[in-house]
Amino acid sequence: MKTDPPKPLILIVDDTPTNIQVLAENLIRDYRIKVAASGAAALEAIAAQGAPDLILLDVMMPEMDGYEVCRHLKGDPQTSSIPVIFVTALNDASDEERGLNLGALDYITKPFYLPVVKARIRNHIRLKQATDMLEAMAWIDALTGIPNRRRFDQTLDSEWKRAQRNQTPLAAILADIDYFKAYNDRNGHGAGDECLKRVAGHMAAAASRPGDLAARYGGEEFVILLPETDTAGALSIAEQLRANIEAQHIPHRNSTVSDSITVSLGAAALVPQPGQTSTELLDAADRQLYSAKGAGRNCAR
Repeated sequence: MKTDPPKPLILIVDDTPTNIQVLAENLIRDYRIKVAASGAAALEAIAAQGAPDLILLDVMMPEMDGYEVCRHLKGDPQTSSIPVIFVTALNDASDEERGLNLGALDYITKPFYLPVVKARIRNHIRLKQATDMLEAMAWIDALTGIPNRRRFDQTLDSEWKRAQRNQTPLAAILADIDYFKAYNDRNGHGAGDECLKRVAGHMAAAASRPGDLAARYGGEEFVILLPETDTAGALSIAEQLRANIEAQHIPHRNSTVSDSITVSLGAAALVPQPGQTSTELLDAADRQLYSAKGAGRNCAR
């Protein structure tokens, strides 16, 4: 049974309970609502629970005002794209200019006219959804439907930094379809595309935990990124993946390894140390892939 997508999430940040109540009561029908009574609480909620679809942000709050909250949000790549609408009693043009210069999309003054507030929120939410859809398309490989190299490179950078900070292992598996050019030559590019899609599906299934990522690395090569996974764990996943793909029995008459499609895989893991870069992890996995090919292919090393 098809389920409706979740309603957009709005975070209301205001130190006045009455303001929160009025906004929440008028928006709850169309949106999911979360509230924060201070700037610090808002930043903590976003860090712990993820980004909302839009923030309604009061300017005049004690300790950390709305301008400072907006500055924090726009200065962090993880939160910089969240739409922010200031809701404030300040109605001077210089105040509005300051808020917009900090990156806010809109500026609503109190007392506000609720139909206008709703219309502005609706417009910004729709724009955000359209932008998110375009960004998602930019991260996806058009043929296989799994993340592309660009998405992988971005994720590798962030996961490498996290592993370095926490001193936890980060693993990568490189996989190459054995004699794929020969498969294309015999069966045609249409069959080759279907083969890539089927293999990509198994790659995605192997990246089963939250935080794991499978991507098309280029041509017939794929990569899986596994946070908090050591070499033994990555090798176990690689071997299971190899067996699953072989078990599909996709005919490959031009392979010298088997009469069906097989893959060679290289697995490596590192706990990032000062001075190391993520390239070293990929180089290590690539060496293991080369070793697997040298050992006769259709194996994991």
